[in-house]
Amino acid sequence: MPCKPDLWRLVDDAMSEEVAFLQSLVQTPTDNPPGDARSMLEILKVSLERLGIESVEVDLVEGEEAARYGQVAAGSVVARLSFGDGGPEVVLNAHGDVVPPGLGWTYPPYGGVIDGGYLYGRGAAVSKSDIAVYTFAALAVKRLGAAGRGRVALVFNMDEETGGHLGPRRLLERGAIAPDYALCAGSTYTLGVAHNGCLHLEVRLTGRSAHAAMPHLGADALEAGNALLTRLYRYRDEIGTLRSRVPGIERPTLVVGTCHAGIHTNVVPDACVIRLDRRVIPEEDLDLVEAELRAVIAESVRPFLDVRCEVTQLLRAESLRPLALGTPLHEALERNALAVIGEHLPAEGVPLYTDARHFASFGIPVIMYGAGPRHLADARGHRADERVSLRDLALATRVVAGTLADLLGIACG
Repeated sequence: MPCKPDLWRLVDDAMSEEVAFLQSLVQTPTDNPPGDARSMLEILKVSLERLGIESVEVDLVEGEEAARYGQVAAGSVVARLSFGDGGPEVVLNAHGDVVPPGLGWTYPPYGGVIDGGYLYGRGAAVSKSDIAVYTFAALAVKRLGAAGRGRVALVFNMDEETGGHLGPRRLLERGAIAPDYALCAGSTYTLGVAHNGCLHLEVRLTGRSAHAAMPHLGADALEAGNALLTRLYRYRDEIGTLRSRVPGIERPTLVVGTCHAGIHTNVVPDACVIRLDRRVIPEEDLDLVEAELRAVIAESVRPFLDVRCEVTQLLRAESLRPLALGTPLHEALERNALAVIGEHLPAEGVPLYTDARHFASFGIPVIMYGAGPRHLADARGHRADERVSLRDLALATRVVAGTLADLLGIACG
């Protein structure tokens, strides 16, 4: 029988240390864009080494390779803990890059303020909290000092918001990690076994400027953009009638995230740039979705003969289709969640896209599990006053620690 009471006591004893660690992560801005991960990678490396993890490596990606994904510098920290010869390798993967804070905050977005049992700040939920959960779960198992077999690799990347290709995908393709099981950032009260795909497109409309007193000499790119926006919002409503059969995932969505046009009030706009986000449910084919969306765009701007239209794919993330259950990873998570939380956790999908898909594409059993609320909106991810419950942080750390102990065969001596 695994040493769960002793293990969980170690988790509880280190909670103040874990919360302080999370605060330090939230207090380090890692906005993507612009996507410059160098400071955070160095901070993580030093912090993990101070916690007693001996094998900590940084895979830094700069230059043209980073720029291809819209970043200044990306990469990952890979920290390994060994528990004995043989046995499985378990990867715990979370990301430290975040979207910019935006408006409407009542707490400092980089303050890491604790109030009413919550820690507030950009990245507190998505997903710096899981960097803390995974780090301190692995440390608790190590501090237990019991015999086991296998390894844990903490893989913390800085490019999930731009697709994860320079993080876990790169490490998997190069053989830098070859896990038998993988845990990726998720919620405390569900086992994430599927997620939406995502397509980001940029539409650049180029017309011809002219003085506002003689607009007939110009070609109004913003007018073409207006026609496109009208059609896109109608398309959004059309796809909204589709429904996914995967619990936790409802329907495909489309959001126009940015629209920029014009150079001055008294000039006919010669350019209009629109960026959009199309979420793809697991039942849809991403290639067909992109072809359909490109056709909608072309049809919308066709009447504007003097306006050129260019469409660029910025991000493409495949859906994670529902995974097979019954793996040792799934069984260990279920068993430990029942012991810690007192519930049988449902296996569900999430409407986000995540790096879990990269592990699944290599045939690696993967589940999304970490610190998060019962309802995704409660975390306020990508919104003002993003937060994580300290109770959920503690529960998730216990569950992950117990799961690692089971997978590594750690038992009472």
